[in-house]
Amino acid sequence: MHGILKAGFPLFLATFLFNFSFSGTILAQPQEEEKKENFIRYSNNPVVALAEGQPILLDDLKNAQIHEMMMRLYQMQRALLKQKVMKSLIETHPELESHDDPQITQKDVEEFYLNEPGIKELGSLEQLQGQIRNYLEKMRRQGNLKNLEARYQEAVEKGWVVDYFKPPNDFRLKASVGTAVLWFKGDNAHGRKVFVMEYSDFLCPFCKKVQGTLRDLRKKYADTVQFGYRHFPLHQEARGLSEAVECARDQGRFWQFQNLVFLDARRLQQSKLELIRNARRAGVKDIPSFERCLDSGKYQKRVQNDFEEGIALGIQGTPTFIIGTYNHSTATINGEMFSGAMAPSKFIHLIEKYLNHSAE
Repeated sequence: MHGILKAGFPLFLATFLFNFSFSGTILAQPQEEEKKENFIRYSNNPVVALAEGQPILLDDLKNAQIHEMMMRLYQMQRALLKQKVMKSLIETHPELESHDDPQITQKDVEEFYLNEPGIKELGSLEQLQGQIRNYLEKMRRQGNLKNLEARYQEAVEKGWVVDYFKPPNDFRLKASVGTAVLWFKGDNAHGRKVFVMEYSDFLCPFCKKVQGTLRDLRKKYADTVQFGYRHFPLHQEARGLSEAVECARDQGRFWQFQNLVFLDARRLQQSKLELIRNARRAGVKDIPSFERCLDSGKYQKRVQNDFEEGIALGIQGTPTFIIGTYNHSTATINGEMFSGAMAPSKFIHLIEKYLNHSAE
């Protein structure tokens, strides 16, 4: 993710969230049923205050940034929970003993270099051993996490642990479609119940990377999902590119020009002649009009407005996506936001979630 702020959050917020998200997890012992009932069970949306008798819930204190922090904290705590459960149960249930992969040795690195097809063509062992070790360590950690998850689920299935720990409730924001350019237009735009909105910067490498995934998604959901694009130029130099594709939009060639800009944005932002040449390649017919649009700064305000609305939504980096139900009458999206060039599976999971919701 290309962002404004580094990941992290203040200690006081972490402490606050910790108090509400971990205190009620119970390790259940069958012989202590009466004692177990005295525990306060976990709630992921507790009452945090009363205002003249009216409850204020933890979910009332959320925005998109806080929700993202809470999810990160939840994932960290969940990993600790599994480790604590295993430590508590090993003595009475030795079958849960860990069989984690051992530490990576120099011999492992050398064997990988000798046996992995194509690796020798990339360089010598001395040149590659650091990268190989990092890769093998990553694979080892992933294997150990899968092993921990399997042992934890076995404990849950056999009733040795009762897990009340749930992720934070979904946070849904309401975002305006605004002046976004839409992928499906006219009669082909009606009846689509789900919207995928992209906020991007033409000089962001992760934005470029995700374009192939988006092309595949538009084919997969060609009959059910609307796609849109708004500008979020973190780089000052990207603003001119954003304005240029809006000028191409005047002649119905936004998406064609957008694709060419992403292919070689660095070169295009340095040369007006390259912008004009690629506008022709994108199918812009009236080049004098396109050039006048560029020179006049016609779309500076539109690009700035996209950026400001993104900031108001809590967007901190690019690419950022808002996926949710699409209200045609109000031109709004009610859903959730995530950032980064995520795997196609994450997009599909969220799209299917909202498609199923809209079908209910």
